[in-house]
Amino acid sequence: MLIRMSEAAPLDPEDRKIITLARSARARNGVPEGAAVRDETGRTYVAGTVALPSLPLSALRTAVAMAVASGAKSLEAAAVVTEAEDLPEEDRAAVRDLGGAGTPVLLAGPDGGLRTTLQT
Repeated sequence: MLIRMSEAAPLDPEDRKIITLARSARARNGVPEGAAVRDETGRTYVAGTVALPSLPLSALRTAVAMAVASGAKSLEAAAVVTEAEDLPEEDRAAVRDLGGAGTPVLLAGPDGGLRTTLQT
């Protein structure tokens, strides 16, 4: 289920940070998406789209995999910078698998502007 949260509240500095990191990954690597996740200890994991023939992964699923591989037990939040208007269910499921239902995913445009906050 996709829930769009209100955009009325100002963006938390830690949430702004993961959007900035996701935007930087996208620009630095010249990929369609950049993503960043923040784990339960405040550590961040940043990734871009992986487009290998044998390993196609979205930026968000790659960032979640990096968090898991580094020992993260949960997620506080995730951010994706993309031109897309929504995220595939597979991306939201990856966040939900590690962070639990209700983990916010900040969806931002290429300019870093927050479009919406999705709740998994």
